[in-house]
Amino acid sequence: MAEEDAKKKGGKLKFIIIFVVLLAILGGGGFVAWKFFLAQPAGESAASNTTESEPAPPAKEMEPTQMVTLEPFVVNLADPMGRRYLKLNIDVEVVNAGAAADMGASMSKIKDSLLILLSSKTFGEINGLEQKVELKNEIVDRMNQILGPGKIKTVYFTEFVVQ
Repeated sequence: MAEEDAKKKGGKLKFIIIFVVLLAILGGGGFVAWKFFLAQPAGESAASNTTESEPAPPAKEMEPTQMVTLEPFVVNLADPMGRRYLKLNIDVEVVNAGAAADMGASMSKIKDSLLILLSSKTFGEINGLEQKVELKNEIVDRMNQILGPGKIKTVYFTEFVVQ
């Protein structure tokens, strides 16, 4: 009698295992079929949303931007105790080679302006992410005041250490 119960339990267990395996295979096959045959590729979804009567905007011929690396800045911060300093390396993205040449000619003015800006900041004014983004925007504005509007595209902090 005990052997018959063991066989019935073993038979049910085999049936459940086979059912789960078949269900997994069918589910996987259904997913693969949906993914390859029925799903719209990502590139076509944007193309299908535009009508064919609208021409694509012409691509602008843009001059490649150039990167100019400035010498590292080490300045004391304007904290009350005067114990903190900032070490900052900056790469500047300019709109063209002419702007890079203008930047080289005005390097003394640029360094002076940035030293004054950086040394006027306190630790609290440069500590967070939003403050760093604001500082980057201030640097771009100052440099564009010196070189002329629109010559500096953006600046990148390659090293930013406050101690």
